[in-house]
Amino acid sequence: MKLEIPAGEFAGYIFDLDGTLVDTMPLHFRAWEAAMRRAGLEAPLDEELFYSLGGVPTRRVAQLFAEHYGLTIDVQAVFDYKESVFFDLQEEAALIEPVVAIARSVAATSPVSIASGGPRDIVHRSLRLAGLEGLFPVVITPEDVVHGKPAPDMFLLAAERMKVMPSQCLVFEDAEPGMRAAEAAGMKWVRVLSRRPTVTNKS
Repeated sequence: MKLEIPAGEFAGYIFDLDGTLVDTMPLHFRAWEAAMRRAGLEAPLDEELFYSLGGVPTRRVAQLFAEHYGLTIDVQAVFDYKESVFFDLQEEAALIEPVVAIARSVAATSPVSIASGGPRDIVHRSLRLAGLEGLFPVVITPEDVVHGKPAPDMFLLAAERMKVMPSQCLVFEDAEPGMRAAEAAGMKWVRVLSRRPTVTNKS
């Protein structure tokens, strides 16, 4: 996997977690499919739809799936079941080594942070299982902001806590909502293609 960083000087680096640093997206898909089937979904869960919602807060994803399939669901019950299934799968996740290598390299000289759409406890457990918890002193989740991705709130808060101007931050993301959030925050971004072993960038 080749990582091409956009031109410019950056003072802070913000990383999404799932599908960016840790290869958890296939595991999340399995958990979502189990949760939605339990909630009444009879058709296979649309994988393209799933990947298009990467980074969106979990409860919002449940709502969007329900709307897409015309289901009436208990969002909290779906959330709880999905996360319980994912919890059991988490240890299967592997690191996305090229992105982790970048994170380790820049962390030696610059502030780094996580901005993930997952629940706080799950995010911290993923970091711990991946051996990355000590690398990121700043971890932002939807519980920290009013609006999750694709709103810019999470990235702006990460920049604030890193004490870096938003325009001086570089974001690593694998999904469209996160890239839109980065752009809304005035940040450049690198796209990690979580479904293929290549990465492209936008300058």
